Amino acid sequence: MSSPAEVPFLNFIQLDRNHPTAIYLQLAQQLVNAIQRGYLPLGTKLAGTRTLSRLLEVHRQTIVQAYMELEAQGWIESIPNKGTFVISNDQAKKSRSYATPVSLAKYPEKTGFHFTVSQILTSPFEYAATPLQFNDGIPDMRLIQFDRLSSLYSASMKRKNTRRKFEQANHSGSAYFRAQLSNYLNYSRGLHISGDNILITRGTEMSLYLIAKLLLKPDDLVLVAEWSNFTANMIFQDAGAHIETIPLDEEGIQPDAIREKLKHKKIRLVYLTPHHHYPTTVTLTAERRMALLKLAEKYGFVIVEDDYDYDFQYEKGIAMPMASADLHGMVIYIGTFGKSLAPNFRAGFIVAPVNLMHELQKYIGMIDHQGDMLLEQVLGEMIEEGDIHRFLKKSLKIYRERREHVCAELDEQFGELVTYQKPSGGLALWLEWKKPIPLMHLASQCRKNDLFIPKNILYQNHKTTAIRLGFGHLTTGEMSAALSIFKKMLYEIDR
Repeated sequence: MSSPAEVPFLNFIQLDRNHPTAIYLQLAQQLVNAIQRGYLPLGTKLAGTRTLSRLLEVHRQTIVQAYMELEAQGWIESIPNKGTFVISNDQAKKSRSYATPVSLAKYPEKTGFHFTVSQILTSPFEYAATPLQFNDGIPDMRLIQFDRLSSLYSASMKRKNTRRKFEQANHSGSAYFRAQLSNYLNYSRGLHISGDNILITRGTEMSLYLIAKLLLKPDDLVLVAEWSNFTANMIFQDAGAHIETIPLDEEGIQPDAIREKLKHKKIRLVYLTPHHHYPTTVTLTAERRMALLKLAEKYGFVIVEDDYDYDFQYEKGIAMPMASADLHGMVIYIGTFGKSLAPNFRAGFIVAPVNLMHELQKYIGMIDHQGDMLLEQVLGEMIEEGDIHRFLKKSLKIYRERREHVCAELDEQFGELVTYQKPSGGLALWLEWKKPIPLMHLASQCRKNDLFIPKNILYQNHKTTAIRLGFGHLTTGEMSAALSIFKKMLYEIDR
């Protein structure tokens, strides 16, 4: 049996007096860890409470409490007039003298078992802490009215009926929020739905994952635009689908290309961002929308309409979603509610016929059984009380000014080098070079000068050199400074 004097307690016990966890619990947890990993073999006699308190420089009562906790959990036993021991059985007693202590210096770097490493789910996202950054079009978090959001949360938490709803939380989501959201979508987007047609998710990615899980089988054919949403593509490929692309022009994707494919192949799903195509921002024309709906009805393929930035509109004559004209249940409509709010104050949604809702609920019940009832309650109140409309109205004025500013800057500084179309909505524009330039090298040089350009907004092949330039997150002054660096580096590499 090991002597307490031989146990190097200071090698594996480090107590943090600034940590919120009580010192005696920290000690108990670290002793359990040492027992589990063999540093304190079965049968080891632990140091007495006075000895260990002097060694660790803590009060003796702290050691007493830690030993009591370990004994209550069944890790040690105290034997009168003999001492405190790590509990052992007869078999362990025979082998404990041969036990080799395991170093607790680090956690294992690799698993001891095999698993498949995905070659598909490789995120293209990059992050940096530089003050000036470009992105693919996100809102400015500084515009969010956190005080108002905080007060809504606080008020909702205090209501008795909200507390009762927590007890009823389930994967179907808040009936109240779904009812309010259906009213909001019917009013703003020309839909004709009820709360039964809505499934609440954590975001677009979860929505697409659930749809792919339910509808796609290995080798199903999915069509996307030649420039498309890489995250959606990864989700479809991970489900085993085969992806093919459709040509894209200034009027959106080309239905004639789909019609040609249908002569030789069976299409299962077409993924679209028709309102402002991602990444090029072009709007799919009304004629092409109707042509796609007719093809879907005739050949039975699914249309997934991702309306990722519908709330950000700057012009009159807004095109309604394809789902508003769908009479035969061929369109699954997805989006994000509250995109003008902070990321944690948003909710994704899927709109589809009720029979599909029933199946989707089975899947979401496995991965998100509880949902977020408090968030949904608050978002529902924001719709009912008009807060979401006020938030949007204030932010849209600012984003419109920023759109005008970035377009003016581009015309003045880059007019001879690039082409673009002023977007009617959204928080980004598609900037295309008239002649090829090395975009990755340009991004690298900009980063050395405190402007970060992530690779996921860069698009380049043998015929196109472009960038999806977000403008919503930067003030006009910040955008001018960023474009100044951008222009300087552009001319340097173009020499």
